[in-house]
Amino acid sequence: MKLRADIVAVYREVHSWVGVVAGLFLFIAFYAGAISMFEPALESWLTPRPDLPAPVSIEHVPDLLDKAFAVYPEARRQYSIVVSPDATHPARLVWPLGQGHHGHGSSAMMLAALDAQGGLVTTTHKPSPVAQLIDTIHQRMGLPLPHEPAMIVMGFIALAYALALVSGTIVFIPALARALFAVRLVGSVRRKWLDLHNLLGFCSLPFHIVMALTSVVFAFHDVIFTVQGEFLSHAQSSSAHGRHGAGHGGGRGMGGMVAPLHAGEGAVLLAPAEILRHLAQTAPGFVPDTLDYSTRPGGPPGSGPVLRVSGHDPAHVMRGPTSGFATFDPYTGQILWSAYLPGYQSAGFAALTSFFALHFGSYGGAPIRWTYLVLGFAGAFLFYTGSKLWIAVRRRKEKATGCLTDTRGTRFLSRLTTGCCTGCMTAIALLLCVSLVLPHPLSEGGAFRLYHGVFWVMMLGALPFAWGEALMLWLATFAHAALVAIVLFRGGQTDAVNWGVALVALGLTIVLMRLARQGSAVRPA
Repeated sequence: MKLRADIVAVYREVHSWVGVVAGLFLFIAFYAGAISMFEPALESWLTPRPDLPAPVSIEHVPDLLDKAFAVYPEARRQYSIVVSPDATHPARLVWPLGQGHHGHGSSAMMLAALDAQGGLVTTTHKPSPVAQLIDTIHQRMGLPLPHEPAMIVMGFIALAYALALVSGTIVFIPALARALFAVRLVGSVRRKWLDLHNLLGFCSLPFHIVMALTSVVFAFHDVIFTVQGEFLSHAQSSSAHGRHGAGHGGGRGMGGMVAPLHAGEGAVLLAPAEILRHLAQTAPGFVPDTLDYSTRPGGPPGSGPVLRVSGHDPAHVMRGPTSGFATFDPYTGQILWSAYLPGYQSAGFAALTSFFALHFGSYGGAPIRWTYLVLGFAGAFLFYTGSKLWIAVRRRKEKATGCLTDTRGTRFLSRLTTGCCTGCMTAIALLLCVSLVLPHPLSEGGAFRLYHGVFWVMMLGALPFAWGEALMLWLATFAHAALVAIVLFRGGQTDAVNWGVALVALGLTIVLMRLARQGSAVRPA
């Protein structure tokens, strides 16, 4: 395909400047987002396991509920029954302490079980906040801002990201056939960074298109959900005669709940085993994970709890990062609201869910999650190579004008790029190291301060001196090497998460060491 040289030049200029402005934010978003693909597993891995008796069978849950509510009557307001307890969710019955979200996130939970004599055993469980903090860093692109303003900034960066994708593709099209796999790791620095950047960008282009579009959707989700509630829910709300909740709530709280049900006199909640039998008949492909009961404060007298069943279906996309859900009548077992039940959605809700699923990778199971992890790291490196390429081109132009040393602007951008990227990587690595070494989980405030403290020290440390970039790369290398050592030699767990973290950290150590040796030679100031 032949394009006029002046058109290509314009798009190259747009691609370069937009990429440089947005690249550092996108590096943080992609790097932290790749790690967040395994957020639940990391949270469980970093949290000391509670000492509880074995979970009761699902048939004996009513007895557990009666004994728990007798001692903790406030638990009736909001509690969850875990269908298949495991290392991540070790108790059959849990409820939040204070304002909770049914076990999601890092809020403190109360776990309940029965001992061999049938006595109630409870313990407080505070998950490590580190995994959730990494996801927050991903969502806010590392900005230490409240959620709403950070999302607005993220939206504009995502739009710039989309513009960089379009302009970069147009620039690359004329050289597609001859330059796609021509990666020359010897010769000029500019050619090396250009070849790597082109290969990574073109091979992962569909993934980046998905990320750009879905990020814009997330950034402006309030407007989108308002439209959704007005139009997409209209048909279901009408057919249910106003019983169904039309709001989405942005995925917060219960989300998608109907109005509190009015329990008839003498009405009894179905046992969890009965609920699961009804669910198996109604949605046979759906695998339930939790039964979440909630009574809305301020509901009408006599109103019963609302039941939301969260779970997954490997054959369909899901609304959340790990689950879809539906609202049930806890007295009859009938589905009341299925807009986010995988495989049972209307066309409108299925289209909206696809935006979330394509971003979260919440389809296809573990292979897709590992693929997203690799693509996320590759995307982060794409933005790093883009900035390095721009710096190499700028240096070449400066030399052509007779400038023997880097200008102040070139030095600043080069050191800023290295400081930002190594700062993000080192801060996350040290977060994991500290969490593994400390006997108790970090507090949310402590984890936040540790990340941003390390990040800004690395960022500012790279700026003043010519050798700052090399030092930051070596510090990042040592941090990841330390993580490998701590994971392998701390003793105790030897599960798949252990080996996964160790292998990923080892791979990053090798990459960082190579960059520290070959790509961070001190240039004249």
